[in-house]
Order: sequence, then C-alpha cells, then structure tokens
Amino acid sequence: MLDLGFVRANLAQVKESLARRGADVATLLDGFEELDRGRRAAITQSESLKAERNQISADVAKRKQKGEDATELMDQTRALKDEIERCAATVADAEQKMQAVLQQTPNLPADSVPDGNSAEDNVEVRRWGTPRTFDFAPKPHWELGEQLGILNFEQAAKISGARFAVYWDAGARLERALANFMLDLHTGTHGYREVLPPYMVNGKSLFGTGQLPKFEEDLFHCEGSDHWMIPTAEVPLTNLFRDDILEEKRLPISVTAYTPCFRAEAGAYGKDVRGLIRQHQFQKVELVKFVAPDQSYAEHERLTAHAEAVLQALELPYRVMNLCAGDLGFSAAKTYDLEVWLPGQNLYREISSCSNFEAFQARRANIRYRPQGQKKTEFLHTLNGSGLAVGRTWLAVMENYQQADGSVAIPAALQPYMGGLTAIRPGSS
Repeated sequence: MLDLGFVRANLAQVKESLARRGADVATLLDGFEELDRGRRAAITQSESLKAERNQISADVAKRKQKGEDATELMDQTRALKDEIERCAATVADAEQKMQAVLQQTPNLPADSVPDGNSAEDNVEVRRWGTPRTFDFAPKPHWELGEQLGILNFEQAAKISGARFAVYWDAGARLERALANFMLDLHTGTHGYREVLPPYMVNGKSLFGTGQLPKFEEDLFHCEGSDHWMIPTAEVPLTNLFRDDILEEKRLPISVTAYTPCFRAEAGAYGKDVRGLIRQHQFQKVELVKFVAPDQSYAEHERLTAHAEAVLQALELPYRVMNLCAGDLGFSAAKTYDLEVWLPGQNLYREISSCSNFEAFQARRANIRYRPQGQKKTEFLHTLNGSGLAVGRTWLAVMENYQQADGSVAIPAALQPYMGGLTAIRPGSS
C-alpha cells in the first residue's frame, strides 16, 4: 500500500505514475482530494478550537483564584470539547476512507520500468541459450505426456473437473525431481532458508501481500471460515514477519518454499485451455527476500539471477523481459519475467516473475526494520520470484528434450534425482 502522507503531499506525481500503468486515475482516486480537504479543514478547525479552549481554561483558573463564578466559562469549554471531538471524528473518518482508497490503489512503477500498455510493450533485457533445431516436428507437452502415459487430463477432470492434471510414473517423479533440484540449488548454493509453510492462510495475510480485497475472485475461500487456499507461497512466506520489527543486521533474509498453489483463474477461461499452463492447482518453488531499502534493487537483480540459474542448469533457452508499466502486477514496482522457449508451441512462455515491491507489501503487512544505530523503525522492502514454477518447468523439459522416437531425454542435472534414469519412454517408472 502507498504511504498516505506521501500521496497527500505528492498527489500530482502519484497521479502521473498511476497514469503510466494505464490506471483510471479519476476513478481510482475518486473523492481522495475532497476527503483530504475535509481532513485538513477539520484539523485547522480543531487547532483553532483547542487554542480557544486553552484561553478559556486559563480564564477559568483566574476566576477561581479570585473566587469568582466560572460556570459560564466552564460550560463553554465543555461545548468546545464536544466540537473538538467531532473534528477528531471527522479526521479519523476521512483518514479511514482515504486508506480504503489506497487499499485499492496499485504500487507506483519504478523509474526503470518502461512505458507501455500491455505485454506487447515489454522490453527484452537479454537472452540465454539457443533454441534447439529439430529434424522432426516437435510436439506440445500434452501430446507427449499422454503418448508416454505419464500425463492424464481426463482422469483429473473425472476427479476434480477442468484445469487439473494427474501425473503418472516417471511424470510424477520428474515433477518431484524438479522441485528437489530447485530447493537444493537455492538452499545449498544461493543461501536461502527452506520453509514448509501452511497451504491455507487467513485474510489478513492475503491483505498483506495485496491479493485482498481487490482480487478476491481469483482465490479459493473455505466457506464459513477465514481460511483461504494460497495462490502462491509468496503469501505465507511474506507474512512470516507480519507485525514484526527486524534488526538491520539480520537483513537480507532469503527464504524459499515448495508448495502447491491454488487459483480460481477467474476471467481466464478460454485462455490456455490445453496443457499445464493455466491450472487451478500447480506446484511452485518460491523465493522471497526481506531487504533494506537501499539494497532492494541490487537484491532484485540477485534474486532474478537465482531463478535464471535453474534454467541455465537445465539448459533451457529463455529470455528476460522488463515488464512495462501497464503490464505490472498490482503490488509490484518492477518485475522481470523469465520466459522459457517452448518448441512444441513455437513461443516463449513465462516461467517466473521476479518482482520488487519496495515498501508496498511491508506497509500493508506492517513489516519494519530498525536501521543500525537508530531507534526509529522503517518499512523494509520485500521481493519475490518463482524459482521456478515447477509445472511449467516440467513441460519445458518435455518439449525441449523430446526425441524423434517420442521419448524425452532427462537433463543431466536432473538424472541424480531420477534414480539415474536418462530418458522417459513408454512404461518408464
């Protein structure tokens, strides 16, 4: 969430930044200026009334010292007290309504975010790897998985409905291998602490990371309770330190988790209806960092490199995209998308989003730190990224490592996690 004081003091700048995102500024900040004017007027009136009350209170004291009747003046102070309380109530009501406006207001894009309105305006930063040249027509992962007997959508639909999948045999093992490989890389090489968080969170946690109240329709809610299925491990990981004050010497804190993710995909029907791209349940290895503000953009680059390291180790070609202002997520100030090459679909597809939220989430979740040598606390910065989305990595391996005979080779980095298996063929276990 944006800082109320900053928005009030820099409203023109805020409007300009929000306009870069393509936001309907007039609607988004509807009534904000009027509320602020009313708030300021109430504060001014309150200060004037307090000064008047103080003067009358002094006169009351003088009269009492002289033994004179001060009843009339005391009645005036009581009346002023009531007016001052009404002013305070007006101020509190205005601030509450202004905060409600800010709860629906997205983060401001960083200066290094390019202008643009959609994914078409995202800027390529770099590429890694060369897409493989096939001497046969490469197949999409859903055909490969079904032909190998390791991926079944019909069974999943029977059990749960659309947008679910059942993995079998080597397909299930490949998913597990990818997750273990990613966790070992991030904990053993990149220095993250592994966490196994709850898969259900409360509404306050979802508010802290920015999913509530704006994106309620995208979430799965357990009716009659304050339990929500996590859309990403970003939610429980970020809220580990909600309402806490961390000492600066502890920063940066880097944590990772492998969890299922649950998304309603509201409004996404008709998109990516085939395969594993857009599922109601999928698994992901998440990376989250808590950092001092002056280190957040350096740490953002570092986190992005950690996600890239997974793709490089698996020798999967990819590109890094700097998202334009109009394509940023609600809470992000800057985001890099990693897009992996999928030869079976002849396109690059997002496999990780690595975002710097600056103090946006920390302010919502009240996560602060105490700079060394200072008593005053400040909001720290939070970062997160997929390291990686396991299902999408699974399908990227399937499509990039497919062979002419219909088998799929196992990347060298994964073979120790697959019991030495070097390829998936029909009947592989």
